[in-house]
Amino acid sequence: MDSTPDALRTDGLSVTGVRRTFKVEGRDIAALSDVSLECAPGSFTALIGPSGCGKSTLLRIIAGLDRPDQGAVSIGGAAPLEKCREGALGVAFQDAALLPWRTVRQNIALPLQVLGRSLQGHAARIDQLIELVGLKGFEDARPGQLSGGMRQRVAIARTLVTEPSVLLLDEPFGALDQILRRSMNLELQRIWLANRPTTVLVTHGIDEALFLADRIIVMQRNPGRIACIVEVPFARPRHPDLFAASEFHRLEDEVADHLFGAPAA
Repeated sequence: MDSTPDALRTDGLSVTGVRRTFKVEGRDIAALSDVSLECAPGSFTALIGPSGCGKSTLLRIIAGLDRPDQGAVSIGGAAPLEKCREGALGVAFQDAALLPWRTVRQNIALPLQVLGRSLQGHAARIDQLIELVGLKGFEDARPGQLSGGMRQRVAIARTLVTEPSVLLLDEPFGALDQILRRSMNLELQRIWLANRPTTVLVTHGIDEALFLADRIIVMQRNPGRIACIVEVPFARPRHPDLFAASEFHRLEDEVADHLFGAPAA
């Protein structure tokens, strides 16, 4: 008998031999070169690396928003665009991209409308998500009435409304100040633990990656490729005092060494 909790029955994803080249001023620039990656169902993976190493390009390919020149992506055995049509793929970017004339509830409902699903049949789900992201009481507020952190919470709720099995996050807190970003890290962990979608997070923050992920994929550029994988050993749920732990700082130094080319201690 399968003893896996329902919340963990999510899709894994597989990236195999992906290459992507762009033409820039007549020159071929290899954004990604032979990138392969396996993410188990219910896992949380962070991608980190310098600007131009192909992190966002890789995420866009996984999301079906771009195509590789070579290689393939499979999500639960299907192509990304097929998963998008099923509502099984949720994507959030640094810009919350909320529609300013729509309320919190209406912005969260947007993916359901795009997929042609009944809003009436999902009203309880929308209410549940509003409460999950801590926005109860703001259902009828518009984006201009919300703080930056609140807008990002709406964006995350919007990605979850179709109950996706895979969640892709591209620097969702990159525009926030450090204090608010730390708070949002705690919120994202809480939200993720309630649903356990297979998650890939692009970030420039080593501390953010260590706090949220099961493992960190360190990428290098010229061409964009995977340099190494750092396993994160901390049990969940993770508490704010983890940021001050000696093992946390040791791993921060290890990831920094891989990023900046210094030999590991």
